[in-house]
Amino acid sequence: MPELVAVFLFIGVIAYAVLGGADFGAGFWDLTAGGAERGRRPRHLIDTSLGPVWEANHTWLVYCLVFLWSGFPTAFTAITTTLYVPLGLAALGIVLRGAGFAFRKASLRTPEQRVYGAAFALSSLLAPYCFGSIAGGIASGRVPAGGNGDAITSWLNPTSVLGGVLAVLVCAYLAAVYLHVAAERQHEPGLARYFRDRALLAGLLTGAVSIAGIFVLRHDAPRLFHQLSHRALPLVLVAALCGVAGMVMLRGTRTSGLRATAAAAVALIVLGWGVAQYPYLLGTHVEIPEAAAPNATLWVTVGVAIVAGLLILPSLVLLFRLAGRGRLIPADHASADRPGP
Repeated sequence: MPELVAVFLFIGVIAYAVLGGADFGAGFWDLTAGGAERGRRPRHLIDTSLGPVWEANHTWLVYCLVFLWSGFPTAFTAITTTLYVPLGLAALGIVLRGAGFAFRKASLRTPEQRVYGAAFALSSLLAPYCFGSIAGGIASGRVPAGGNGDAITSWLNPTSVLGGVLAVLVCAYLAAVYLHVAAERQHEPGLARYFRDRALLAGLLTGAVSIAGIFVLRHDAPRLFHQLSHRALPLVLVAALCGVAGMVMLRGTRTSGLRATAAAAVALIVLGWGVAQYPYLLGTHVEIPEAAAPNATLWVTVGVAIVAGLLILPSLVLLFRLAGRGRLIPADHASADRPGP
């Protein structure tokens, strides 16, 4: 039973990486879009693409937190009493990001739009970096079983830095791919090329950092490195193939299956981390059954998750299908920044 709950928990982690990650990445491209005039059209596409779905994507974070504290309360305590600094920074980033995104769209004055836009963009870097550093601290065994670990070195270490940088790059790659497809579907060839080039750049940087990360993990997280190169190696290889396939598809003219390929590459890497860490929940020293709540609590948690999934997942699927087809964008907004005839 504890393993089943861990699987449900990790499904939420993967979903948040793929969906919430793309939202964070959009903030990265918002930050680097340039001045008000130069970045007007890319930012408009980001706003219209994120507007209908960004809140729904972050429900997966709530799902993960609920499963962690309900299913594995001792691990939740250990993580929150050790990694409270990056957790607090990530929470602050999410709040500022949401406020910046909402208020920028409602503001009429350019100075105010710039302030809220900066809050949205910078927070979109802060939050994924902190989440990646948290994953690195857990995976490298820096969270003691009893909690109250070192508040600094638990997330400021080579593996955590690698996790943070990779998280930012992966989010940027996903967002650029999704925005490239969105621009193609809105018949914006200039914007499609703009985000295609950035997706290619982010993909190349992600691959380079991943290769460099092999040496980091070998030195700083030897157990994780060993399992990634043995038990989880098939997942890592398939993820790499998906990444290469996505880059090839970006160089082509068809977008069919491109988003799914990019998402699969990210999902498989996250899944590979989970497989490499198994059977430990805290990286190297606390196994899943040791941290689990009583069976009665686990059964209730799984039952609630199944019922919630049956109620919510169809709505999410419909939301994404409508958003992908542009049905949730008002006609005047969809054409506001297109060049005139």
